[in-house]
Amino acid sequence: MAAEHANRNPHGHMWLMAVVGVAAGLALMVFAPRLAVVSNSLLLFAGFHIVGGVVVLSTLYVSGLSNRLPRLTGAARSAQAYDFGWGPGWMNGLAIAALITLAAAVLLQLTRPGAWPLAFALVGLSALLLVGNAVMGGFRRTDHVVLPMVDLLSSDHDLVLDAGCGSGRTTIALARALKSGRVVAFDRFDAGYIDGGGRALLDNNLKVADLTGRVDIVSGDLTAMAFADNHFDAAVSTHVYDHLGSGKAGALSETLRVLRPGGRFLMAVWVPGLAMFAVGNVLSLFLTSKARWRALAANAGFQVIDEGMFNHTWFVLLEKPRA
Repeated sequence: MAAEHANRNPHGHMWLMAVVGVAAGLALMVFAPRLAVVSNSLLLFAGFHIVGGVVVLSTLYVSGLSNRLPRLTGAARSAQAYDFGWGPGWMNGLAIAALITLAAAVLLQLTRPGAWPLAFALVGLSALLLVGNAVMGGFRRTDHVVLPMVDLLSSDHDLVLDAGCGSGRTTIALARALKSGRVVAFDRFDAGYIDGGGRALLDNNLKVADLTGRVDIVSGDLTAMAFADNHFDAAVSTHVYDHLGSGKAGALSETLRVLRPGGRFLMAVWVPGLAMFAVGNVLSLFLTSKARWRALAANAGFQVIDEGMFNHTWFVLLEKPRA
């Protein structure tokens, strides 16, 4: 996925999730088995110990242990396959939350049978979290290294900007579509949710795709790009501008500036919807809406040419006016 460019990394709360996960797992292992309704049943007594242990070990693994194990064992990542760097915390965190929620529902039903509507709601939330985990897991799949079919390029010789390239998923999809053009992979390479910020992964992924010679890698900030006016024929960005916070408008204006007149910008972002509700629940309601994105683009000077959905993501094709 594309890298984080906000001054404050909104994904930097992984440590808090780790603390909550370990605490919940220990509670299931220590507190729940002491309850009479649990201790009187061997199945429940053993079950809560097992579930609690799974939660604790899984939380430790996804919150950092997975990064240390290869170094401790001497194992190395395969240099022959794509690796887009989304660590297990982002791929499996919702599954751990689903297990905790389901265990809480069972415990509530055992101790407070009259509160069954709340227990039932917790079961529903657990199912929703599992759906969200499946959505997140899809972003690791190499068959998602694609872009929507839109009229983006003006020729096979275009110079195209990948704005916020991260570990190269979009760069690869874009370079595949260009027969003889070039891609500039642009990023700060400091994303907290991409292993190592993405630069080393980008180099390896381009090598695997045999595209190294057709991509130029440049470091920089989307809100202050060191490119001349009218420099690019087209631009693409996926899962980046929705992370920029107050910098969204500035980044859109910069993108307009570096595009030639008539140049097009394909932007894909997360917006409120069912898939994102499964991933972020109530937090998804705070995502920028489609209408707001259209207004931001219009304020920057873009014209909307096309829009739609792909891979649970809303995309919009924008054009810089020719006059």
